[in-house]
Amino acid sequence: MVKIYGRRRTATGYAIRDFLHRSDIPFEWIELTCDDDAASLAGVQDLTDARLPVCVFHDGTRLECPTIRQITEKLGWFANPSRSEYDLAIYGAGPAGLSAAVYGASEGLRTILVERWAVGGQAGSSSKIENYLGFPDGIGGWELAERARAQAVRFGAEILLARAGIRAEFPPGKGIVYLEDGTRITARTSICATGVAYRKLGLPDEDRFFGSGLYYGAGASEAALTHGEDVYIVGGGNSAGQAAMYFAQSAHRVFMIVRDASLKRTLSQYLVDRVTSAPNVEVIPCTEVTALHGDETLREITLTDMRTGQHRKVKAHCLFVCIGGLPQTEWATHVGIVRDEAGYLVTGPDLREFEPDPRWPLDRAPLYLETSMPGVFAAGDVRHASIKRVASAVGEGAMCVALVHRYLNGG
Repeated sequence: MVKIYGRRRTATGYAIRDFLHRSDIPFEWIELTCDDDAASLAGVQDLTDARLPVCVFHDGTRLECPTIRQITEKLGWFANPSRSEYDLAIYGAGPAGLSAAVYGASEGLRTILVERWAVGGQAGSSSKIENYLGFPDGIGGWELAERARAQAVRFGAEILLARAGIRAEFPPGKGIVYLEDGTRITARTSICATGVAYRKLGLPDEDRFFGSGLYYGAGASEAALTHGEDVYIVGGGNSAGQAAMYFAQSAHRVFMIVRDASLKRTLSQYLVDRVTSAPNVEVIPCTEVTALHGDETLREITLTDMRTGQHRKVKAHCLFVCIGGLPQTEWATHVGIVRDEAGYLVTGPDLREFEPDPRWPLDRAPLYLETSMPGVFAAGDVRHASIKRVASAVGEGAMCVALVHRYLNGG
């Protein structure tokens, strides 16, 4: 059990809670409400002390305002590559990347998986995944991710956490990726499974309020802190619907802010039924958030009716944004890998649509999940025309490994 002492609604505190929750590490959040609390409980001067939050581990180790890398090092999860070259390097530890790691390692490929944040990707932040085959009662996204991580490690896959790639080179027959700490990963084949980053609202002060009342994704780590609060959720997709039902268990009221006139076009029917029958969940249709207000933390938001243009302010200390994501694939342009107009990686037969006369160096056509760079594959949400479902991502990760074998065998 990790004890975290800190002030409520700070970006650093949220980042630590979110990482530990996604990593399935038990923790206790001890909120400091006054200077006396800060001194007696956390051993710091006052609530403004830069050493907050303070993390105390089960062995008594104390980390003051730690980074995620420092936490991974303390947990024994921070590792360096054990090989100079791998058969398969996977970037992104969401469902697609974890699936590829399990199948690649279990089939004898020297496999390494690199993740810039926490295992699980966006699925890891989901409070419950209910439409994944084999789990009739649903499963928490972080729990599914942790099971997959343990499975991949058992088969021999290496996992590097808290590492981000900054540059890539693809000389014939291999890929070389440089990480932000100077580590170099060399592999005969690569799979990009980096998913998407959360889409923002595009409002002034959005970055200032992040972690201080404004959050992206389902925010499962924050549910315990919303007891008695009014929670606002922006978005009408399944992740927003699951978040609404999860927060409804602890929050006073939950408001879903959606641009459509109803949820039926964007939400699975089973979630529509639950949301509409929940007594403390209210859907606000044809509405968008157009302004954020507060001081150190979020205090109010402005809602605008898209039909009438009428504005109104409401008190809001908890705003969760679940409006999809954007692929982080700018690196691909520097190495000549084809993307679509939205930045997703184009693979296989779709390459002809985006580059009718591709400079493809091999006699064969690109394999189904292969990008315009031979030996570099894409799986999951980062791929053009992918189906945004956990099961589809897991399937593409497994399929990628089959195609990697084919590539390595000269097919």
